[in-house]
Amino acid sequence: MRTRKSVGREYLEALLIAVIFATFARTFVVQAFKIPTGSMEENLLVGDHILVNKFIYGPTAYPWERTVLPVRDLERGDVVVFKYPDDPTRDFIKRCVGVPGDVVEIVDKRLVLDGEPVDDESYTYHFDDRVFTRSRFLGDDFRRRDNFGPYRVPAESYFCLGDNRDNSRDSRFWRQTSVPHAYVKGRAFAIYWSFDAPPRLRLEEAQGGGGVARRLATVARHFFTRTRWDRTFRLVR
Repeated sequence: MRTRKSVGREYLEALLIAVIFATFARTFVVQAFKIPTGSMEENLLVGDHILVNKFIYGPTAYPWERTVLPVRDLERGDVVVFKYPDDPTRDFIKRCVGVPGDVVEIVDKRLVLDGEPVDDESYTYHFDDRVFTRSRFLGDDFRRRDNFGPYRVPAESYFCLGDNRDNSRDSRFWRQTSVPHAYVKGRAFAIYWSFDAPPRLRLEEAQGGGGVARRLATVARHFFTRTRWDRTFRLVR
């Protein structure tokens, strides 16, 4: 007959194993992220909660591992989460449009890769019809938004843009320009929940204010009315 002590020990061991497994999974396999800005609209909306595959770009010691494990190199078109090159304490999410060796250029809002226009209309969004030229009389932010480069992507780095090209701080504007491979955390692959937060809650989160309890209460009160049910379990493309 098992004693209370042995039963308690079993529960403790089970809890420790669960914690270790969850920590391992979060570190090396899958992690959840929340979309904080509109830089990836209309594909990813503010309030989308996504799952990121952290295993897919993992290193391999032998070539045969890539034939049996679900790992591969980062490719053009992947939506990736990474450390912000100008401030590695923050995480960004953008779409990779250039891999090492690519020559990337923006010409009147149009993405050009190695001298050839890219057909990206299926995921690119423009809310501003204006096209800013390379005029010296315009500030860098205006000129770089619609006309950039040409720029050759360095080795072990990636050129990343937001799908919302008119409202995204991305490789066009960063001091470091490209995302180092070591900064890449993983590939976004699914939306598991999407919540259209009330304007006040969005403002609080943007300003870094508001208590956790108040935010949880707001979510609980509006959970059924503001959850975007049609986006639940949608794949990120």
